[in-house]
Amino acid sequence: MHAKVILTISQGQLQGETYQFDSRTTCLIGRAQDCYPKIPDRQSNRTISRYHCLLDINPPAIRVRDFGSKNGTFVNGAKIGQRQPHQTPQEGAKLIFPEYDLADGDEIKLGHTVCRVTIEGAKPANLVIDSDGEAEDRPSSFKFHTGAIDPKNVKLREIVAQLLSQAVAVTADSPLMPIRGYSIQSILGKGRCGEVYLVRRDSLRDSFAYRTGEKSALKIALPQVTVNEAAQDWFFGEVRKTKLLRHPNLVRLKDFGYINGIFFFIQEYCNDGNVLDLMAKRGGKLSVDEAVSIILQILEGLDYAHNAGVVHRDLKPGNIFLSNVGGLCIAKVGDYGLDKSFDLAGFRGQSFTGTKGSMPFFMPRKQVIDFKYAQPDVDVWAAAASLYYMITGTYPRNFTNKDPFLAVLTTEPVAIAKRDPAIPKLLAETIDLALVDNPDTQFKTAVDLKNALLKMHR
Repeated sequence: MHAKVILTISQGQLQGETYQFDSRTTCLIGRAQDCYPKIPDRQSNRTISRYHCLLDINPPAIRVRDFGSKNGTFVNGAKIGQRQPHQTPQEGAKLIFPEYDLADGDEIKLGHTVCRVTIEGAKPANLVIDSDGEAEDRPSSFKFHTGAIDPKNVKLREIVAQLLSQAVAVTADSPLMPIRGYSIQSILGKGRCGEVYLVRRDSLRDSFAYRTGEKSALKIALPQVTVNEAAQDWFFGEVRKTKLLRHPNLVRLKDFGYINGIFFFIQEYCNDGNVLDLMAKRGGKLSVDEAVSIILQILEGLDYAHNAGVVHRDLKPGNIFLSNVGGLCIAKVGDYGLDKSFDLAGFRGQSFTGTKGSMPFFMPRKQVIDFKYAQPDVDVWAAAASLYYMITGTYPRNFTNKDPFLAVLTTEPVAIAKRDPAIPKLLAETIDLALVDNPDTQFKTAVDLKNALLKMHR
């Protein structure tokens, strides 16, 4: 049976209302118009904040996070979060309370409203493995390719090296076929659920094996929960769309696969790292001309992908890669949709919150309100936010001492001229307009923002 989380209002003005969730999502509870469930904005409900708490749902798991509300959030009668009486709402927003994992039958109380949690289907799965390759309470159904590999005693690189070794002699129908002929050269980076390696193609996939020297990036992703077949099928459907993309400003996905708990992706290797690396070389930020040149290329890639029906949903400077081709700097959008699709499939558990969760530094507010929202304008907004960050070295919003999710919901981006008055006026106005996201984004397509930036240069 497919897992489902059901919220039933058992007390309050919405008594009897039910809300069902059968896929990875988030929702806000409060009096604000964009909350779901939305508590009626009446005098009797004024003990409930406009944005009171956030539910992070990955059926069958559900987690609640209080936003520093004046009167607190209660789970089974126990308070999990509340600002102190002497603290203002602004001071309360600076508090980051721990999340609370909910179980079947638990009750959440906000003011006079009580929500009862019902979980149908499978029980929440335990964590499987962390980004260092260490296992944690893995389900009995979780198995690696060979019994010789015990993730409790080896690092992820050793597991990957063994899989590459096994791939040498596989046949065409093997799930290891996509990584046949590759060997690890070095590690390129680590993420929340895996690692990225520089690999070299040592042989072709036929009987005429010879060294080719072609370099690629091998990305390994490890699910934090047991992978169910439906989620895997949906995820691979999204990955296949990405594999069809061919554009000079998109990092090409060459191949991909999955074997007994490990997802792997062979991607184009970019020899100049990413924008964060370049910013570090430049002392923390880029010149206006360099930053705009990079973003114009990124908008070209986004326009192509959006026209193909694929939205990235996680664009940020760390996902903008650079290649030196004949002395020219070519900017490319990396990890096209892979990370966010991995989240949406539920493989990272409740990844939207928590200490290991993805932070909304480059997300418009509509994406925080609706985790699954996937229209091109979220990428366009993120491109403008990335440009802002590249020029100033700071995020568009102030996140210091604030709950990051509440900051997105309740504050506006800071005008870029306040960060750096030397930024050309027309450019500053264009970036500020592109970062308007309340009540809606202003630039709907990559072409819109590209044309605005080009006009500014004329």
